Amino acid sequence: QVQLVESGGGLVQPGGALRLSCAASGSIFSIVTMGWYRQAPGKQREFVAIITRSGTTNVADSVKGRFTISRDNAKNTVYLQMNSLKPEDTAVYSCNGIVQSVDGRTRNYWGQGTQVTVSS
Repeated sequence: QVQLVESGGGLVQPGGALRLSCAASGSIFSIVTMGWYRQAPGKQREFVAIITRSGTTNVADSVKGRFTISRDNAKNTVYLQMNSLKPEDTAVYSCNGIVQSVDGRTRNYWGQGTQVTVSS
């Protein structure tokens, strides 16, 4: 089994910054990709950012230039640096990982989510 645990959410004023972390643990052989998705109240979950093991990134247009995704392969951890936050960034942010376990199978995993609220 593999677990993804997020941290770093909270309440921040518009224009502020937050850094989310997601640590993967368990029967990990290799992490293929790690990424972030978000879901605002009454809306569908949407893609935010993704990073491959080699460091290739893709970021949603809605956050491009404000959010940066990075990862520490040694720690099996992915980060989302969120700057210039706007009220419309308010959502539950969930970590996603495509992970190859020690049994050789590759599976899709989700964290429990962390709330980010941008409000004055």
